Amino acid sequence: MEGQKQLMNNLYLIGFMGVGKSHFGRLVSEALSYQFFDTDHVIENNEQTTISEIFKNQGEECFRKLERDLIESGLPNEACVVACGGGLAIQEGMMSVLKTKGVVISLFASKETILERTSTNKNRPLLNVVNPEQQIDQMMNARAPKYLEADASIATDGRMPVDIMNHIIRTYKTINKVKSS
Repeated sequence: MEGQKQLMNNLYLIGFMGVGKSHFGRLVSEALSYQFFDTDHVIENNEQTTISEIFKNQGEECFRKLERDLIESGLPNEACVVACGGGLAIQEGMMSVLKTKGVVISLFASKETILERTSTNKNRPLLNVVNPEQQIDQMMNARAPKYLEADASIATDGRMPVDIMNHIIRTYKTINKVKSS
């Protein structure tokens, strides 16, 4: 209807670590004048410790519960871009939760790109292994089918950041319009 305000559903960026969820989430949130949240950073702030320490001291199961609780009731319900931790969307039932709360876009990158982007960051507990390349391969193969359940998927390899940002915004606006009608 003309003059009717369109609902500003949240945008949830999902995908494997190192695909650019936080980077592009910030760019998109600025362009849309939305709030930006990185689930890992929010959890670290809430818990007053690092993700690595949560994994080490309380286990992955505890961390996954913190992620789920944050998505279910810890963030505003509209006008937010949320960069989700790489394992958040693969939790049983989480994709449905995310889709009911907004638009879900999965970002992808090649194993080589992910390895390059993550190799200098030691705050990735699931990659602190002897052979991170093999770990990335195994985890990507296991997670990719779930990531493909998103409303849309966008590759972040070998493209200009502004092109990726604009692609995410166009895709979000198109899907949001459908979900809001």
